Amino acid sequence: MSTQFNFVSVQKKSNILFDGCSISHVIELTGGRKKTLGVILPTERPLVFETVVAERIEIVSGRCLVQIGNNTESQTYHAGESFYVPKKTQFKIITDDIVDYVCHLEDR
Repeated sequence: MSTQFNFVSVQKKSNILFDGCSISHVIELTGGRKKTLGVILPTERPLVFETVVAERIEIVSGRCLVQIGNNTESQTYHAGESFYVPKKTQFKIITDDIVDYVCHLEDR
């Protein structure tokens, strides 16, 4: 897993959701591919996200419990692991840890 992205532009305005429990920035790589870099802070309730495009979410540090779509079971993901969420799908994430992540937007 690479520790950095080279030759990118960064949107200065952050995306702040869930009363500050999720904070991210959009980056654009050479060739137009976009990703988001973010942090999810510990929360007592699951954060519910809805995808527009397919996303592969790479956990850079921390651990989290994720439930994707209509699945009734959740799975724990740790640093160095990733999970895939199809487009137009809801997923829930909860953590008692600080989670750094990269969201790779797959359909752009």
